[in-house]
Amino acid sequence: MKKSFFFKIFFGYFFIIFLLSFLFLVSTFKTIRNSYIDILTGNLKNLGITLRLKIIPLLEENHFEELDTLIKKLGRNINTRITVIDPRGVVLADSEKDPELMENHKNRPEIRDALNGETGKSLRFSTTVKGEMLYVAVPVEKDKRVLGILRVSLFLKDINILLGNIRSRIIQIALIAIIISLSGATLFSKGLSNPIKELVRGARKVAFGDFDVKIYLRNRDELKELADAFNYMTHKIKTLFSDLSFRKGELDSIISSLQQGLLVLDKDGKIVLSNESSQKILQNNNIEGKLYWEVIREPKLSDLIKRVADEKGSLVGEVEFNEKTFVCSAIFIAAQEEIVLIFHDITEIRNLEKVKKDFVVNVSHELRTPLTAIKGFVETLEDEVNKKHIHYLEIIKKHTERLINIVEDLLLLSEFEEKKAKLEIEEVNLNSLVENVQTIFNQKIKEKGLTLELNRDKEIPIIKADPFKLEQLFINLIDNAINYTEKGKIRLSLTRENQYLKIEIEDTGIGIPHENLPRIFERFYVVDKSRSRKLGGTGLGLSIVKHIVLLHNGKIDVESTYGKGTKFKIILPVSPS
Repeated sequence: MKKSFFFKIFFGYFFIIFLLSFLFLVSTFKTIRNSYIDILTGNLKNLGITLRLKIIPLLEENHFEELDTLIKKLGRNINTRITVIDPRGVVLADSEKDPELMENHKNRPEIRDALNGETGKSLRFSTTVKGEMLYVAVPVEKDKRVLGILRVSLFLKDINILLGNIRSRIIQIALIAIIISLSGATLFSKGLSNPIKELVRGARKVAFGDFDVKIYLRNRDELKELADAFNYMTHKIKTLFSDLSFRKGELDSIISSLQQGLLVLDKDGKIVLSNESSQKILQNNNIEGKLYWEVIREPKLSDLIKRVADEKGSLVGEVEFNEKTFVCSAIFIAAQEEIVLIFHDITEIRNLEKVKKDFVVNVSHELRTPLTAIKGFVETLEDEVNKKHIHYLEIIKKHTERLINIVEDLLLLSEFEEKKAKLEIEEVNLNSLVENVQTIFNQKIKEKGLTLELNRDKEIPIIKADPFKLEQLFINLIDNAINYTEKGKIRLSLTRENQYLKIEIEDTGIGIPHENLPRIFERFYVVDKSRSRKLGGTGLGLSIVKHIVLLHNGKIDVESTYGKGTKFKIILPVSPS
């Protein structure tokens, strides 16, 4: 059962007041009773001391009958019971009863104390007179000899009546005090609980979305400060909630208007958010709440999501489903352990690329035959034409050879990109291969006043690779280095690193601007177009080099400082897998 705050406070006060009142009454009654008994004990002791002077002579002379008569007379006069007992415990005289009929009193506690020379005291029920009595016994001594015991006793009935009256009066006063205290406790509890109830009601309204609620209290205490803080809090919450609602609506509009598909996955892979574009892409309007692999059965996407979850970063990959191609950006959100997927449809771009590649391949095939024929006719005319026209034939021949090189490179590059090119794997001695390539460029290097420096480890292993393609790789890179270096040297180094070979080709040429580095492996991309046309470059050499390295399961990287030189670094496995 739920207990209200008022009940808890009131019950606490009630319990404390009741407990204190009970303890007060008990302690008061006990204190008053003990005080009365102590006073009576003192009075009875003084009375006994006074009376023993009268009975000493009669005890010495053994006048027990006179003693009994005296005691009965004194008892009636002072309304007090008086008993005289000899040291053996025999009752010699009593103001109420016949002493001969009374039992031996030696074992009474007050008598034992008196026989020891002390004042004895006892409070008990008397079987003789049938009532509760207070007994005080004093020794009757002469010459340090105990002649007997004088016991004075008093009925407690009158005292109990008096104490009862006092108890009734105190209880009345206590009840009045309790009523007044409980009335105050009630008012205090209401004064404390009512503001709290107001705060609770206000908090409940806020919980249900009513941010206009205000609480005004008359109290000028901490509860008033709490109510003011509550009002300020609701104002701030309303402002923040309005701003949040506006931003949420704005975000929802942005997400719904995105042309790209958007999915948000929780840590279990369940789709918690999607936009209309993603539903169109997946051809399913009911995807939220489902696991992503139930909606998109694409291994590449699963691998991408797993990698992003493991690395807790962001990755981009290309996936295909529903006969379309998408670039998928996957981003890990650490706060909620969620993954955001954005799908950009590149189907048309890929189709255009395919059309472009097909066009280039077809054109290259078509150009190969006429270009070869033109070159043949030019070579034939060189022997017959007038010498003053030979210059024009050389120009035609030069440009024809350049076109033939472009066509050959395009066809080779198309094979690489279509993954039709195959490696003719055999054992390759890189030392011999590099030396053969060097002889090709000796004359060109000498003409430009350059030097080619070879640095090789003592034990370069025989590797398994395609020797023709590796030769083509070295020719392209060294030719580029010579073409773009006006002075200085070209350094080629071969080193072994565990199961890999590291190849470095470094020059002291013009270098490559930093902003151009990411694009140098693209087909037809040249940094210095005027120099490339002058040297007859096709812009395809580095792209071919990159594909050769990838075919051998290697890696290629480039470092360059504009105006100082360029270094190409290639890592090749000793045995391509």
